[in-house]
Amino acid sequence: MVSAMADLRIFSYLPNPRIWKATIAARLCDVDLEVRGAKPSELTSWLWDFDARPLSAEEKGAYASAARAGRVGFKGGSLIKTDAFLSAHPFGTVPAAFSPDGMTGIFESNSIMRTVARLGADRLQLYGRDPYEASRIDSFLDTSLVFGRDTQPYLLALRGDDLSADLHARAAESFAVYLAGIDQALHPDRRYLVGDALSLADICFVAELCLFSNERPRRAALQKRGLAPVLTDGWREVFPRASAHLDRLSDHPAFAPDVRPYLAKLEALAT
Repeated sequence: MVSAMADLRIFSYLPNPRIWKATIAARLCDVDLEVRGAKPSELTSWLWDFDARPLSAEEKGAYASAARAGRVGFKGGSLIKTDAFLSAHPFGTVPAAFSPDGMTGIFESNSIMRTVARLGADRLQLYGRDPYEASRIDSFLDTSLVFGRDTQPYLLALRGDDLSADLHARAAESFAVYLAGIDQALHPDRRYLVGDALSLADICFVAELCLFSNERPRRAALQKRGLAPVLTDGWREVFPRASAHLDRLSDHPAFAPDVRPYLAKLEALAT
């Protein structure tokens, strides 16, 4: 999705299931997105700005004063963030979305997704048909933030050598709570989490569960520490409605371009 005058520009590491919240919503309500980014390891050579782009060695020298210490997934590195970027994005994180003029920054994936839904509300009401539905959708989105807060440190630790039993236990508990709530919300045979139509709540659920699926290729790291996978082979039997919801939406034309190749790649890496 690339346009000279996109409705919204997003800069992020790629691939990133959390920006699918925006790309899926954009396909559904016909909003024009421009996505810029690269693998996490390559973003140390990028200019973090509305005009985000890879820098040559010479250009990196010219932007030396904009170098900032990386945090969270970029610890130990240096990132080139312009003053304009930090003005629009005071927490300095990605994904980072911008209005077409670059003046307004929107951060956090759920908020970026909401922006897309608001931009396309005349075409499809993904954010509820009244204040009550919108607020119920917000309830699911807020719950997903708790799930993400508890599981992101675990997923990052799986990539290194600092995975602890405490991180694993916290992720396992959060996964169980989150999936139990999703399963209950779909009881007995509801097709969507809110109301009778697809909404941001459903999109967010799929993106978050796909992100957590990054645990699958890391099973050897878990076994090395004597820990069992959180996403066990039997999770589908424990949470059958949530599992069916994921499968059904993964085949939806708005979801499949992002979800299917990503999950297939993770599955291949896990074997």
